[in-house]
Amino acid sequence: MTLKKKDKDFIHRISAHCESGSIASLLCNYGIEVSEPLVFGIGSGLFFGYFSYIKMMEMPLIAFRNMPGKIMKNTAKRLGVRFEIFTFKDPEKGMDALDRTIDRGIPVGIRAGLYWLPYVPDIVRFHFNAHNLIVYGRNGNDYLISDPVCEVLTVCSRKDLMKARFCKGAMAPKGVMYYPSDTPDNVDFLPAIRKGIKEVCHVMIHVPFPLIGVWGIKTYAKALKKWPEKYGERRVPLYLGHAIRMQEEIGTGGGGFRLMYAAFLHEAAHITGDDRYLEMSKRMMAIGDEWREFALHGARICKNRASDGDNFDRLSDIILDCAGKEYQLYKDLWEIVR
Repeated sequence: MTLKKKDKDFIHRISAHCESGSIASLLCNYGIEVSEPLVFGIGSGLFFGYFSYIKMMEMPLIAFRNMPGKIMKNTAKRLGVRFEIFTFKDPEKGMDALDRTIDRGIPVGIRAGLYWLPYVPDIVRFHFNAHNLIVYGRNGNDYLISDPVCEVLTVCSRKDLMKARFCKGAMAPKGVMYYPSDTPDNVDFLPAIRKGIKEVCHVMIHVPFPLIGVWGIKTYAKALKKWPEKYGERRVPLYLGHAIRMQEEIGTGGGGFRLMYAAFLHEAAHITGDDRYLEMSKRMMAIGDEWREFALHGARICKNRASDGDNFDRLSDIILDCAGKEYQLYKDLWEIVR
């Protein structure tokens, strides 16, 4: 295997999600043409977890994607790509290592605290310490940034980038940096697609734990019915707003990740020549739309604009319906890939 870095300027690509977008962008700039949905699917990015005992901004953690770093590790393993991954305790040493790497002309993926990146608009800035972006060069102490969720290339000072890379708190980034060091001469996507789908199906329907997968979705739906009584009239809009934000604004959320997975299944149909994936893609698209319907009705409740049919019982019913449809879809996908 050899590293096939392209002999031209770094190409910025806008994406829906930071990790899958950064990995897709890095691989494309090293000669492996791959889309973000394909990375998300091969990397088994789709997930669900309802962890009421883990607090995020003092409210329950609702996860719609795999653990940070898992998409990269799965994609690299299944495509035969080797990534060099580093963490640092000393911020100055971490910045010096970044300098040495990008000065060699190697674009580097890093993990940073979103809140401390000065180019991020205030309206979308919050404390999330697992944001992925690419540093592709520098002019002195100004770093050239390709952030996959930004429309254009941008610049960040050394002081600000160091603060973002070494901020404290939950999921502290610890100066993580990574880049491909070996890439295969030829990539076989077929087994990578199968393995990616098998892991998602296994986690979503075959792990008998009530907080993750389809079972976690059902637990979440049942919990929603109890929220008004549990949290009270004053606090329940905050918890529901948090749930909607976790679904629709952090990453690409519950509906968005399902729409991305539908795009992956559509692409898988063309790569494998198996039209059954097209039907799976249409079904996943409809499920993603139903998650978005939940967000619409929930937002009306939060803003005191609810109609007679907008209540927590209806929200629970929507999520339970999603759980049933997802269970059948993963069961059918499992039959295809097993």
